[in-house]
Amino acid sequence: MKNFKLYTSSVLSALLLAFFCISCANGEKKDKNSKKEVKEETAQSALPYDLENPVKYNMPQNLFEISGITFHNGDPKQVFAIQDEDGDLFYLGLNDKASKFTKFAGTGDYEDLAILKNQVIVLKSNGELHIFPLSGIDKPEVDNVVKVKDLVPKAEYEGLAADEKAGKVYILTKASKADDKNKATSIYAFDFGADNSLKPAGEFSLSFDDLEKLSGEKKVKFKPSALAKNPATGEWYILSSVNKMLVITDADFKIKATYSLKGGNFNQPEGIAFDKDSNLYISNEGGTLASGDILQFKLKK
Repeated sequence: MKNFKLYTSSVLSALLLAFFCISCANGEKKDKNSKKEVKEETAQSALPYDLENPVKYNMPQNLFEISGITFHNGDPKQVFAIQDEDGDLFYLGLNDKASKFTKFAGTGDYEDLAILKNQVIVLKSNGELHIFPLSGIDKPEVDNVVKVKDLVPKAEYEGLAADEKAGKVYILTKASKADDKNKATSIYAFDFGADNSLKPAGEFSLSFDDLEKLSGEKKVKFKPSALAKNPATGEWYILSSVNKMLVITDADFKIKATYSLKGGNFNQPEGIAFDKDSNLYISNEGGTLASGDILQFKLKK
């Protein structure tokens, strides 16, 4: 009987110790999660846009796979867009039920676009650019399309942006062997001349290590799909569709903050733009139960 009591006492002690350890571990885990949630809430409140409450504009069927958006001189009355596989430039009002379009090339993997000095610039996934006058888009097919090849190293590209004040074009790498090796995403800047010439004007990079430190995530799969410059702050907003992340950098692409694009608003975020009042726009490709759309995030007053 004495041995049985000793055995029972030992078992109870072991169970109590195990329970205590589990409780401590769960407490630490909850504490870490709470700190992470507080950190995310603080970061979200610092962002001048409410990412959880956009104004949503559904796109016509011919923009189901919308892959890039931009405005001319920041005017939100008309948005310009492209979609995967079609060599067409689309343009419409955000509330329009149908879009107008003009053909600039044959089928291909077109990823983003920008307008600079009244010229439309379209980026193909292999880094090739198609450039043509904005004034000619009222025709079924535009004339005088200039193709620019071998401008950037061999890689996969999805992001294109223009800085009207600086007269520069920026091309963002989505994926390359060099970037994987260096653990960084490359960005190439070019001066855009009056004759549509493009001269190298710098190279920048986004460190995966910096992204992981700021986001709190390990082994971030950063495959950026678009970028745009906030006209009010000069900051770059960079969109990553693969892991649904928004990255904010300074004018020289030094990473300042990261934000997770959670919830049902972000089906497949592929395009980003700002209007002249610094309102933010993000476009999504359509899905099984959703059409392509553009989300407007108004600047907080």
